[in-house]
Amino acid sequence: MPTQDNAHGGAETESIANLAHRQLIDAQYSKFSENNSEPQSSASSKAMQSKKSKTKDHSHGLGQSQGGVSSLPKSVENTSKHAPDVLPDFITRRNELFDELKRQHDADVLQKEHSVLNVVLDLGLDKDGKPRPAMSVPARAWESTPGSFLKHVDKDISSDVVIAKVDGKGLWDLDRPLEYDCRISYIPFTSPEGRNVFWHSSAHVLGEAAECQYQCLLSHGPPVEQGFFYDMALADGQIVNQSDWAPLENKASKFFKEKQPFERLHVSIPNLKEMFGYSKYKMYYIENLLPPEGSTVYKCGSLVDLCLGPHIQNTSKIKAFQIMKNSSCYFRGDKNDDSLQRIYGVAFPEKKQLVEHKKFLEEAAKRDHRKIGTEQELFFFNELSPGSAFLLPHGTLIFNALQKLLRSEYQKRGYQEVQSPNMYDIELWKRSGHWQHYQDGMFILEVEKRKWALKPMNCPGHCVMFGHRERSYRELPLRMADFGVLHRNEASGALNGLTRVRKFQQDDAHIFCTQDQIGQEIEGLFDFLKSIYGLFGMPFKLQLSTRPEKFMGEIETWDAAEAKLKEALDAFTASGGGEWEINEADGAFYGPKIDITISDALKRDFQCATIQLDFQLPLNFELEYMTAEASSKAKVSGPSESKEADGSTAVSAGLKVPGPGRARPVMIHRAIVGSFERFIAILTEHFSGKWPFWLSPRQVLVIPVMPAVNDYVEEVQRLFKGSKMHVDIDISGNTMQKKIRTGQLQQYNFIFVVGAQEKETRSVNIRNRDDQETQSKGELVPLDEALAKLKRLKKERRMISAI
Repeated sequence: MPTQDNAHGGAETESIANLAHRQLIDAQYSKFSENNSEPQSSASSKAMQSKKSKTKDHSHGLGQSQGGVSSLPKSVENTSKHAPDVLPDFITRRNELFDELKRQHDADVLQKEHSVLNVVLDLGLDKDGKPRPAMSVPARAWESTPGSFLKHVDKDISSDVVIAKVDGKGLWDLDRPLEYDCRISYIPFTSPEGRNVFWHSSAHVLGEAAECQYQCLLSHGPPVEQGFFYDMALADGQIVNQSDWAPLENKASKFFKEKQPFERLHVSIPNLKEMFGYSKYKMYYIENLLPPEGSTVYKCGSLVDLCLGPHIQNTSKIKAFQIMKNSSCYFRGDKNDDSLQRIYGVAFPEKKQLVEHKKFLEEAAKRDHRKIGTEQELFFFNELSPGSAFLLPHGTLIFNALQKLLRSEYQKRGYQEVQSPNMYDIELWKRSGHWQHYQDGMFILEVEKRKWALKPMNCPGHCVMFGHRERSYRELPLRMADFGVLHRNEASGALNGLTRVRKFQQDDAHIFCTQDQIGQEIEGLFDFLKSIYGLFGMPFKLQLSTRPEKFMGEIETWDAAEAKLKEALDAFTASGGGEWEINEADGAFYGPKIDITISDALKRDFQCATIQLDFQLPLNFELEYMTAEASSKAKVSGPSESKEADGSTAVSAGLKVPGPGRARPVMIHRAIVGSFERFIAILTEHFSGKWPFWLSPRQVLVIPVMPAVNDYVEEVQRLFKGSKMHVDIDISGNTMQKKIRTGQLQQYNFIFVVGAQEKETRSVNIRNRDDQETQSKGELVPLDEALAKLKRLKKERRMISAI
């Protein structure tokens, strides 16, 4: 069940997979979203956000403080936000404690053994795409840093480096001493990882400027899809105004010139509480999100912040910085908690990149699916059902066309479409493991003294369907597809147009197969991906997400499943399908997965499709099939008692092992386009509302030159509608020029203009939206020929409406 960010689901959500320390905090941070009010001031239009928020916001309600945010330390209250930058006592004490602990840490490091390390630099690919030779460098533990090796590296590489990666897994500060033998690679700003680190560091600079300007309480400041933000509580109910932006930017510019280093320090929980005891927001993170051994903090200038890092070396790396907008928001995205102020910004290592970014935002704003959806009457939302889209007739036509495309592929690829219930007794979810891991994401209700939940995914129901009767190996692989309605209890602050909703449908399917069939099924899914995304002109990339910290099942079973997926990915690469990457510890809680990222016309990446391998659900539901060797004992992939990573017994404990002549199937969860709602949003922005003919809700507009030919206009409409085309007519009293212009603005693929000549010759004058030469004067085409050409255009599902 993928997250809404990658499909809404086909299999499981990563919510459980990311309960590891770093992933939990990152996901929690990313979910403290805006409330539903419009920003108080804004410099950029809202563009579609695709930030992954993989963990639910587990809100327990701090409650609104008395009198707004009057819980600020007394030294802050009644302080003008434009007062001189005199830091209050609580910040001074915080920083003094950091300095004291840092001195102790540095003294301890001096006492450690600075042994010789074996360090190898992996310098990536050269300009021709060929691997650069690896480089061994002399190094010592607790002394050498990844940044110190940049002097050995060509300037064309070192100048773009933002952060280091150790052993292909964890990101590492350039100035953080190494502790063990390792292989180091360098990450540039142009990579998603590098950009996130750069923007995260820039958020700290914004936080420092905000503390100096407002003497406020900071909440958190993560990187997001188009930059970063910082949330804060200001004294006496003050709000951020657009007039505050310039002073904040000026302070940030001063910090850049000061070349402030980012200093990292691991701090125990008791010391963290002493350091941040002035802030109930930081205390919430410390008491609810951190492990017992404590966490890291980073110092940048006068700011000391609770943060996992990593960060850039120093503030001088930031050459362009701009505040984009501000708004109000709720702490933790919970309307019952404090109302905070949020400031959005963006930053770059080069000034020209900021100029390019602004142009990108302008184009993204023009393509915003919410704007186009309103203009083209595709959908709307209503507070009577938050997070549930009302698809209007034109939006439903697009939805149905996508569904028809997938059904045609299902028929070719041997899928069987099914329908499953929308509501289940919670016993089903307990058996599947979702109740233990995903309960907060469900809508739960009580009927006749029984607890029920609306389904957020189809996989447990499909297990029930597989197991409802005897199955034979001859039926495998069994490909079960379901377009059923799903519901997920997303936080209200996280709802965002069609990209994150509570009610949705998806092209969900589950494949039950033998272990020997896994490779061929994955190969078939790769071909499915190429067919669908190739049709839309969208390139895609593959990423293997491996076993997370919290998982169900045995490690040996996970290792076998990951090996199967790696084998399939390598075969895909060998066939010319492109390289794939490893995404460590980000699998679903029940199995590894392949995440598929597509790129739209603006080169933005979206995760829609997913392929997930699952040995666990068939075990939990005791699914079996009769093997070809009826007299032999079935092979079992692992013990029947499955344990969690923490050693607790899983739901499958005590389940019977398949008897002789029987075996467990393997389950593959897959979604190609994922959530239809989200995919429609992506396509709206990809095509900028200029839908290809086969997908368009406005295919043909027929316009008369004079009222005397209105009967012919209506005849043409009936003829083309008879061939299942979406044809409108305009016989209003407007001028012909205005009718044509209106049709062009509404993005009709073809405008037929008919007059006395066209009626007499039974022809149409065609203006093609995708052929500018026809806009001033259309092409005269016999009616039967026009019908045949458009029928062929629709059948072939071409992207360009050339006839």
